[in-house]
Amino acid sequence: MWWLRTLPALLAAAGLLFLAAAALVIGRRNPGDLDIRFELGRFTVVISGAVPARPLTASAVLTLIGLVLLVAGSNMLAARRAARLLGRNKQGVLPLRREVTRQRPSGTIRVAVVIPAHNEQERLPAALGSLASQTRPPDLVWVITDNCTDDTAGVAERAGARVFDTVDNHHKKAGALNQLLERLLPDAEPLDAFMVMDADTMLDPAFLQVAVDRLHDDPTMDAVGGVFYGESGSGLVRQLQRNEYARYSRDISRRQARVFVLTGTASVFRADTMAAIAAARGGALPGTPGQVYDTVALTEDNELTIALKSLGADLISPQECRVQTELMPTFGDLWRQRERWQRGALENIGSYGVTSATSRYWLQQSAIGYGTVALWGFLSLTVITLLCGVIAFFPFWAAVGAIFWLERVTSVWRSGWKARGLAALLFVELGYDMLLQAVYVKSLVDIATGRAREWNHVVTPQPQAREVL
Repeated sequence: MWWLRTLPALLAAAGLLFLAAAALVIGRRNPGDLDIRFELGRFTVVISGAVPARPLTASAVLTLIGLVLLVAGSNMLAARRAARLLGRNKQGVLPLRREVTRQRPSGTIRVAVVIPAHNEQERLPAALGSLASQTRPPDLVWVITDNCTDDTAGVAERAGARVFDTVDNHHKKAGALNQLLERLLPDAEPLDAFMVMDADTMLDPAFLQVAVDRLHDDPTMDAVGGVFYGESGSGLVRQLQRNEYARYSRDISRRQARVFVLTGTASVFRADTMAAIAAARGGALPGTPGQVYDTVALTEDNELTIALKSLGADLISPQECRVQTELMPTFGDLWRQRERWQRGALENIGSYGVTSATSRYWLQQSAIGYGTVALWGFLSLTVITLLCGVIAFFPFWAAVGAIFWLERVTSVWRSGWKARGLAALLFVELGYDMLLQAVYVKSLVDIATGRAREWNHVVTPQPQAREVL
């Protein structure tokens, strides 16, 4: 559930309250308030069973509210700045219900897979192989070769896929998809569907069967997304990402498959749903009329999800639709990938403004911002306390921390002993969270200062099968 993702922020807030309480207790130096006090080298160690007084608690709550308002205001300003930088006019971009009550015809759904690829000759065979092993094979497979300088086209043709080569495409993945979809959508039938799949993705064998069954059983369902997991491979950086993705899939499961983002790794869309998006572009939705994907968006999957929700589409991500996706092998690659994701997310909500379809995304960004302020504030005050020669321990807050630690371990339990062991260390994953928070801050600064946007495409080699943490 969404609130589980805010636990680091809540723990950090508790830490701030803990430090404030410790400062007051130690500052008074009232022996009656202290259970144990002793010297450890140059440090004074204080172990207290005291619980923060009501005035202190009230002050902490007011501080929390102030921080939340500050972060929300910063996000709002950044989003408005992003809208101006992108030349967007939000007038008329309001939630509207698309007509989904019409009776769609019953019958066999035909699925065409569309795979945009830029120099993916190494990873494409695995993706095409996972399609060939589907219990319900696709009816057609297209590989879009976009400005390729390797043998991506040859790999696709040898695997039996049709190849579409983009012409003068300067809009990356979104532009490549638009060029092919503009050709295919006019001839699409009511029972046609398109699965958009990344070239570095591998599907579980039942993925397509489950997706088609959901669309067949529910005529009002517009799209079915995948639940992604990290690929195999060695290294700490990859395992940190695997833990992150495992928690995300757990959240989706707890939300009964309700979609937060239709993942670009693999999602199935009805053809008439895509046509409705293209028709709404340039009017109710940002973008160029007639195009399914907004070529200005850095994160096309996130933007398309918001567009679908704005039109009242029904979306789902069943746990059975499992997708294995690539992981960044180094912290540098991870930073570049997440820069694009984070800035894209902020720009997307800036383009749409505050609506019923975007309220959850605004809440998420505010939670990230508050978590950043709280966690870095907690660490800063901890350092200050240590510099003052004081180590304070409160069992009350230790219990709060224990609950947080338990959640971190249990949330990745099904991912195996490596995931559990890494989560149990706690501070390693907190360091990972701090890296993502630094990306968030940089994205805000880049938008505020008008820094040029970068695609930050990262090409990673196929990982070795052997895993070493």
